[in-house]
Amino acid sequence: MRQLNRISLILLMLTLLACGPDVPSSQGPRIAAQEIDWDTLIPLDWQPETLLEGFDLDEIEQLDDDDPRAIALMEQLLRLWAEAPVVDELDGLMIRLPGFIVPLDLAAGRMSEFLLVPYYGACIHVPPPPANQTIHVVLPAGQVYIGDLFDAVWVTGTLRVVRSSSELAEAGYQIDVVEIEPYLGEIEPL
Repeated sequence: MRQLNRISLILLMLTLLACGPDVPSSQGPRIAAQEIDWDTLIPLDWQPETLLEGFDLDEIEQLDDDDPRAIALMEQLLRLWAEAPVVDELDGLMIRLPGFIVPLDLAAGRMSEFLLVPYYGACIHVPPPPANQTIHVVLPAGQVYIGDLFDAVWVTGTLRVVRSSSELAEAGYQIDVVEIEPYLGEIEPL
């Protein structure tokens, strides 16, 4: 009987462990990482608003989506966003950054990789953020994040200056994840 109780206890412990998150969380000691904000990822000399110089903003607001001028402006903007420069000096830095999840694959909420973006709804209902505001998050082999579209999270890991492309967006950075935890608070708008 004692052996049966011991086996039951071991099985119960293993079951409880399997119910937790599949990615390391804040349960253990805090990982030494530099907390950054999204502005840190933008080179100081990058001025995308210069794209709109020479345009009357009131006129732009009046354009229909199928107007050739609106289409040309959107194509130019998307090209600028895809080519947005990154901050090379951040490569290899252990960081901690809050953001919103945009799954690359919606297979039952289990993600081994996703995009991290600075604002809710990015890449889905609006044009994606610039490449320097989009991070390709990669979890260690065999691990997954179990969550939903647009979960707000803190991601901790090694930041890499690596460009990647998906159907949803161009990413200028990649994070090799060490920890993902829920974000409790407000993320400041851009």
